[in-house]
Amino acid sequence: MLSSLHKDHLNIARLLELLKQKLAAIHAEQPISYFLVRDVIDYLREVSDKYHHPKEDLIYDYYLKYRVVEGEVANRLQEEHVKLLEAGGELKEMVEMILMDAVIPLDQFTAKLERFVELQEAHMNYEEGIIFPHLRDSLTEDDWRHLEQNWQNRAIGDPLFGAEVSQNFQALAKRLSLPPISQA
Repeated sequence: MLSSLHKDHLNIARLLELLKQKLAAIHAEQPISYFLVRDVIDYLREVSDKYHHPKEDLIYDYYLKYRVVEGEVANRLQEEHVKLLEAGGELKEMVEMILMDAVIPLDQFTAKLERFVELQEAHMNYEEGIIFPHLRDSLTEDDWRHLEQNWQNRAIGDPLFGAEVSQNFQALAKRLSLPPISQA
């Protein structure tokens, strides 16, 4: 399960790099595709909220229930998930307003986008550097089997990096040079 979460992080890092390219273009006073920014945010919100964070939470809740964990560490992961959800919602709302031709100061947009990228990267670094090693060292094979079984009841496919690319993310897949949706 940790390997699939790590793979998710690698995919998220690709998308964050794309957002950083958009930030660099803005700073260079070049036009960007706000539709592409919206697609990245939509993907991150959809997959994080429905798949990635619930999977992490399932593992982490189990870990907290059956292992001794210090207070700050115990609460930080869920708090960060809430912050990411809020930051993503604010950014999504701002991008939608821009796409509807609302006048949004560029410095406000770039500040929100930079904050979103920074929060995402810091969160993944925390998980990869602190949380995942704790989980690896603490949970047994039986624990992982139990968690895997519980997760199978909720598993959904990744709409961008999974076996098939969702119609909603075709433009983003093309930008990332991912294979097109199967026509089977």
